[in-house]
Amino acid sequence: MTTDTLAQKNRKAKKMMLWFGMISITMTFAGLTSAYVVSSTRADWLRDFEMPEAFTFSTLLIFISSITFHLGKRALMQDQMQQVKRWVLVTLALALLFVFTQFQGFGQIIAEGYYFTGAQSTITTSFWYVLVLLHLAHLAAGIIVLGVVYYNLMQNTYSPTKILGFELAVTFWHFLDFLWLYLFFFVLLYR
Repeated sequence: MTTDTLAQKNRKAKKMMLWFGMISITMTFAGLTSAYVVSSTRADWLRDFEMPEAFTFSTLLIFISSITFHLGKRALMQDQMQQVKRWVLVTLALALLFVFTQFQGFGQIIAEGYYFTGAQSTITTSFWYVLVLLHLAHLAAGIIVLGVVYYNLMQNTYSPTKILGFELAVTFWHFLDFLWLYLFFFVLLYR
């Protein structure tokens, strides 16, 4: 028999739901990258496809955003609420810059003459579009989460003893960062 309080049970349940969601997302991308590997044996696979520079820059942005969100959590634990708000806003700005540079990367791919579908598409670039767009869809959820966190900060919802929502948001954001790093280096290194 467990002696957890209702608050402890609630905390455990919310963390478990987040982990189930992240595992589901991981399985989706594992399936897509497996299909990428299998498809790379096709005769029409592009071996000389260059990753757009914008994707490299966006990788740096999302990595830094993970650091800034972590700094926000650390400031929250030290009850430095103005610092928390600043770090969350910096994280949100970096996230929006990440999205902007992702679309710049698509522009670079299109400028090279590669499209998602149609006569000018290739299986290689189509996979890249799917991987990036699916990650961006999940990142959109992350940006909404950042917005909710900031709103809650403005409502004084969080404190050093009341951090569950903030903690879940940071975990999800780190996951999105790791997922992008995985996708970026997978495509960069697997030809």
